[in-house]
Amino acid sequence: MTAVATTGAVSPRNGARSGLVVSRSYQGATWVGAGGVAGVALLAALPLFASQGFVTNLVNLLILVAIATMWNALAGYVGLVSVGQQLYIGTGAYIVLVLAQNGVGAFAGLGLAIVGSALLAIPASWLVFRLSGAYFAIATWVLSQVAMLFVERFTSLGGGTGAPVPGLDVFGPGKLLEYTYWAALGVAVLSVISVYLLLRSRLGLVLTAVRDNEVGARSVGAHVLAAKRVVYVLAAAGCAGAGAVIAISTLDVEPNNVFSVQWTAYMLFAVLIGGIGTIEGPVIGAVAFFVLQQVLAQYNAWYLIVLGCVAMAMAIWARRGVWGLLATRLRLELFPVGYRVRLEERSTKKAGGT
Repeated sequence: MTAVATTGAVSPRNGARSGLVVSRSYQGATWVGAGGVAGVALLAALPLFASQGFVTNLVNLLILVAIATMWNALAGYVGLVSVGQQLYIGTGAYIVLVLAQNGVGAFAGLGLAIVGSALLAIPASWLVFRLSGAYFAIATWVLSQVAMLFVERFTSLGGGTGAPVPGLDVFGPGKLLEYTYWAALGVAVLSVISVYLLLRSRLGLVLTAVRDNEVGARSVGAHVLAAKRVVYVLAAAGCAGAGAVIAISTLDVEPNNVFSVQWTAYMLFAVLIGGIGTIEGPVIGAVAFFVLQQVLAQYNAWYLIVLGCVAMAMAIWARRGVWGLLATRLRLELFPVGYRVRLEERSTKKAGGT
């Protein structure tokens, strides 16, 4: 998408008119896109030759990429700092469980879990959007706790101990892991692409304005509340997809697991490391967090101490995250959603003219 705005200044020497060229693309965008497609294709083929342990770890990583991307969409673009996104992780998991108990396959139920959680997020947004700042954050956490207490009342869902997801035993262990991995990859890729397309749309301009100055955005007629609601519903859908994959990968649904606030802690940590307010940041942060988790898990309490120190160091000395540092030094942008402005001279002489 390119637009040209001329300044009206004409050079007397060569008759060239200077103009501002505004675009969202850059020369390497095609190669980056091709590399992304090739990367996704390679990831999709991994279960065919990688070990089961490695694939299982990748499932957990892809879940983290999806939920971190969704949390970043809320906090990084519309300033909605939620500590209750586990509400939709749990909702997605329990929708899969209920559908499976009624004869619907778990993988078919994944899509229905995404749609159902998105619909649930609409009335939920009317409640939490009445508050702002810390009150909004607390309200999202309260809703997740209410949902957990609600499902614990049903003995058919296993009460407080949870219940296994029926119907998964028809797959062999190897096939089940492959399908689960592909489901996790699909949720992660769709989460990233949906945020990218949203930011490239007209609504993306509103979100950018809201992030920079919400009062200013309102003053020029931007529908701020509607924009926030769209992002909130999108984030709910993405987290629900991740929750559905969690239910399938763990073979059961336990309320203390799927509604745990630890999921929000993981999202926040990944976004903080990678870089808030960027598409690339949560992906890089999720990978970094996952690597730290795998390397340091054997050190028990020291694992948490090191993670905390890393988080504080990033917050103090690298607030833009790892991707912010790389993008500034390398002038790199894998997902061009902002605008580039450059000055360009164009000849005003007509063909064959003197």
